[in-house]
Amino acid sequence: MLIDGKQMHIGCVKGDVGRYVVLPGDPGRCESIARYLDAPRHIAQNREFNVYTGSLDGVPVSVCSTGIGGPSAAIALEELAECGADTFIRVGTSGGIVDKVCGGDVVIATASVRQEGTSREYMPIEYPAAADFDVTAALKAAAVKLGYRHHVGVIQSKDSFYGEIRPAMQPVAAELEAKWKAWKAAGVLTSEMETAALFVVGATLGVRCGAVLNVLWNADNDEAPNIPPDAAERGIVTAVEALRVLIAQDRK
Repeated sequence: MLIDGKQMHIGCVKGDVGRYVVLPGDPGRCESIARYLDAPRHIAQNREFNVYTGSLDGVPVSVCSTGIGGPSAAIALEELAECGADTFIRVGTSGGIVDKVCGGDVVIATASVRQEGTSREYMPIEYPAAADFDVTAALKAAAVKLGYRHHVGVIQSKDSFYGEIRPAMQPVAAELEAKWKAWKAAGVLTSEMETAALFVVGATLGVRCGAVLNVLWNADNDEAPNIPPDAAERGIVTAVEALRVLIAQDRK
């Protein structure tokens, strides 16, 4: 939807953004992510949406924050796609679910549990929130090259941060705790708030989406190691390296 010729929420037009876009949640992280690009420039900022564009290996690449949760993430994806972008990598933070996932690890999502509401406005709940294979493979290759401790598999997306952090305080505590135990028993790796919406909206729009997540903690793992100083950067570096892989592949 255009207002004064620009996308209503992200404030961009065609030509402002590249084909490839990194999607952090926090608008405050966009400038630091953009520094990984060549000649980054600030394009627009409105509400939770902060947009930079530069280049990587000679190709335009953008960074756009999505805010917290599925609704604003879906808006960003819709409007970026209208501006011509077709390949997206979410970079975010998460909390480990299974015991093997610890603070400082990197998680690459193959799919996400749809424990959120936004994706239901696009597809019936039976439809899976699955990542694009090529983007996922590029993220895996990047993590291996960089030597990061990483995991690849299913994650969980939800709408309430504090529903995870302190479920016992919620009136639906029994339901939240039962589902958490189910995800853990099924090997779900980590929990966050945007990926399921991005995967389903991306599938609806016919664009490629992947996700790489920094794990900040594991509430159930008392033996979790101290978080490495560069933990918050590992997902970003993995995403940038994965984009190099995708750019090279797409050139062919």
